[in-house]
Amino acid sequence: MDSINIREKYGLFTEQWSPRIIGELNGQYVKLAKVQDEFVWHSHDHEDEMFLVFKGTLFMHFRDKMVEVKEGEMIIVPKGVEHNPRTNGEEVWIMLIEPKATLHTGNVDHERTVKDLQWV
Repeated sequence: MDSINIREKYGLFTEQWSPRIIGELNGQYVKLAKVQDEFVWHSHDHEDEMFLVFKGTLFMHFRDKMVEVKEGEMIIVPKGVEHNPRTNGEEVWIMLIEPKATLHTGNVDHERTVKDLQWV
């Protein structure tokens, strides 16, 4: 059992929209991702999704509104709610905590879908 330096973990990868696993607890993965620009509209039928912004500002778009999530803030998207995370052109660092089987593109099979997550 050791502490995890989150900033150090972000320094181990450069790919965007490709989550990396840094921990596991209670059937959930703790994931880090670097994101920039627009992702893909999607939802998760069976699980909520939590986004914690570690660096930058994330804009979570919903069909009826947009929520700005700043550094040090988080948002939980309820299961079944269609959403599209975006940035304003800057690279944003996020942390996600979600069930191990959860794909980051949810119910959408997309070229950005990462099925074999890597540990950092």
